[in-house]
Formats: sequence, structure tokens, C-alpha cells
Amino acid sequence: MPHTLEDRKKTLTRLRRIQGQCTALEAALESGADCGPILQQLAAVRGGINGLMSEVLEIHLREELEPTSASLSEGQAGVDIDAVLSLVRSYLK
Repeated sequence: MPHTLEDRKKTLTRLRRIQGQCTALEAALESGADCGPILQQLAAVRGGINGLMSEVLEIHLREELEPTSASLSEGQAGVDIDAVLSLVRSYLK
């Protein structure tokens, strides 16, 4: 869960964009739009959801894996977090 005001605002903005995409998808389906635009809108919704999941996961990992002891330097923790995030992002695409 995003705890900072900035993170919360970013995730809510992203969620509202996804809601708009879903509303447009619903309208396209109701109006009997061609398959091409519907597939394109579905891909946009999927991309939006994956982006939101990636963003929330990044916030969570940064909160959980931040260095809290002297045994791990801040620089090393940042490298470890970036490596994990890179791996996770590759699976979300």
C-alpha cells in the first residue's frame, strides 16, 4: 500500500486512467465496435494494470528492503532492490 502522499496520488491517478480505459472498452463493446479497436483497448487495459502492479510492487519492495541495519550499506541495498525490480518488470511485460 502506498504510504506517502505522492505515491498514493500516483497510484490513484494510474487507477483512474485504467477505469477510463475500461469505460471506453465497455462503450466499444456495447456499440458493436470492430474487433481491432477492442483488442487494442484490451491491450491498453492490460498494460495499465501491469504498470499499476509494477508501481505498487516497487513501493512495497522499497519499503520492505530498505537498509535498516548497519550490516547492509544503502548503496548495496539500492542495487539489490533495482535487480529485483528489473527481474519483476521483465515478467510483467
